Amino acid sequence: MIWHAFAVSRIAIIGGGNIGEALLAGLLRSGHSPTDIVVAESVAARARYLSDKHAVLSTGLENLADAVAGAALVVVAVKPSDVAVVTAELSGAIARPAGAPPGQVVVSVAAGVTTGYFESRLPPGTPVVRVMPNAPMVVGAGVSALAAGRFATEEHLNEVAGLFNSVGGVLTVAESQLDAVTAVSGSGPGYFFLIVEALVDAAVAAGLSRPVATELVVRTMAGSAAMLLDRIDDHRSPGQGSEVDTTPARLRATITSPGGTTAAGLGELERGGVRAALAAAVAAAKSRSEQLGITSE
Repeated sequence: MIWHAFAVSRIAIIGGGNIGEALLAGLLRSGHSPTDIVVAESVAARARYLSDKHAVLSTGLENLADAVAGAALVVVAVKPSDVAVVTAELSGAIARPAGAPPGQVVVSVAAGVTTGYFESRLPPGTPVVRVMPNAPMVVGAGVSALAAGRFATEEHLNEVAGLFNSVGGVLTVAESQLDAVTAVSGSGPGYFFLIVEALVDAAVAAGLSRPVATELVVRTMAGSAAMLLDRIDDHRSPGQGSEVDTTPARLRATITSPGGTTAAGLGELERGGVRAALAAAVAAAKSRSEQLGITSE
């Protein structure tokens, strides 16, 4: 993952739902001043809640122009169905004199909405960066994939990466890969929770109490992920190789003794088609993401 320093002065977040609030909380945890963040939210009660809880300025969408004025980054964190209305308002709010350089970067976390959609509705040359975060961002442990639009520069990507570093890891991909990203990291927590649920149920069937089974499974999953992340970081260290794809298999091999308990369990998982099931899940989620996409056409 690529980690960047945080160096953006003022941020406007349009939409105060789960993603918007998670990003807001992450920014504050990372040391950003509440006075440098403004939230525009359509629901008045939600706007008051965000202001009271996080001590930031919040306002209604009717004051969108004031909310985004002077903001280096404008984060669109609304539902895809609300993007058309927001972009119509935003176009006038960030308008600039003809020939003037772009002054603000628009960051979209609206699922399935392409950068081309925004570019076709915002002032010509507006830099747009599309981001696919995932649910663990609410606890600061998410992973966000960034994709640059036609007018977004490397500097713009660095600024946006700094934003999402506050809620987890960040990497950059081509926009054409975001449907696959959605199918893996966006939907992945759902797959993970199902696997945890199934493993807990199996542990209970094996004679453990549900509280004990749950804690054993969750902590085992968390510890195993920590081992894998540690190995991935080692492979990225100077002088090391880049064989990250083989790391899970190698770790599995180190804990699987021939003829042992892990080998017996893994054999059943292979016979049960766990690999094929996961592959089918990702393919189905990717296909659905493509179907739900909102383009410039």
